[in-house]
Amino acid sequence: MMFMGAVANGLAIVIGGLLGLIFTFIPEPIKDSIMKIQALVIMTLGIQMVVEAEDIIVTLLSLIIGVVIGEVIRLEEQLNRFGHWMEFKLGDKHAGNLSQGFVSGTLVFIVGAMAIVGGLDAGLRGSNEVLYTKSIMDFFIAIVMTTTYGLGVIISGVPAFLYESGIIVSASQIARLIPEYILDQMILQVSATGGVILLAIGLNMLNVTQMRVGNMIPSIFTAMAMVYIINIF
Repeated sequence: MMFMGAVANGLAIVIGGLLGLIFTFIPEPIKDSIMKIQALVIMTLGIQMVVEAEDIIVTLLSLIIGVVIGEVIRLEEQLNRFGHWMEFKLGDKHAGNLSQGFVSGTLVFIVGAMAIVGGLDAGLRGSNEVLYTKSIMDFFIAIVMTTTYGLGVIISGVPAFLYESGIIVSASQIARLIPEYILDQMILQVSATGGVILLAIGLNMLNVTQMRVGNMIPSIFTAMAMVYIINIF
């Protein structure tokens, strides 16, 4: 079944997050240390992704255009509003900063190239190996993130599932409309753009900056569009 990888990934995030709730009651100094280590690991992953960028100018323009779009439509504000609504519905118990956890978790789980490659692989060849591998990684990430952000990380498993499912459903059309060499460039560029977003998340977690990372989400799709336009024209 071609959706099994996406289902497994969503469940891995939810189950990992539920396990992570057990550790929300650990002493604050230990929790603070875990959060800082987590931030450093996320930043390291982001740097690895950015290093692979073939055209840093495209990465820069993708982020600028994407952030402008996000700011204009106030995307992070809408996501936070949804998070606060969920907090109200679920109550405050174990909620933590639900809206921040939802936004950060969603970005961490979708910005990497594995989501795109795995979705395409499942949609075109019926192979879920990449998404299964991603599920294992996300399972452990969800455990650690939930100790800091609570239920928001668990809920982020839903958009991760929907994002990957959308790629799976669109895979045949994507392969038909976009030549393979352009698609390869898109994946690299999305990974590089996502790497910068991960760096922003890490810096926010360390309280170095207070960037509105939710407004960076359109940059992922802007990167795809820019690579396609550059290659066509």
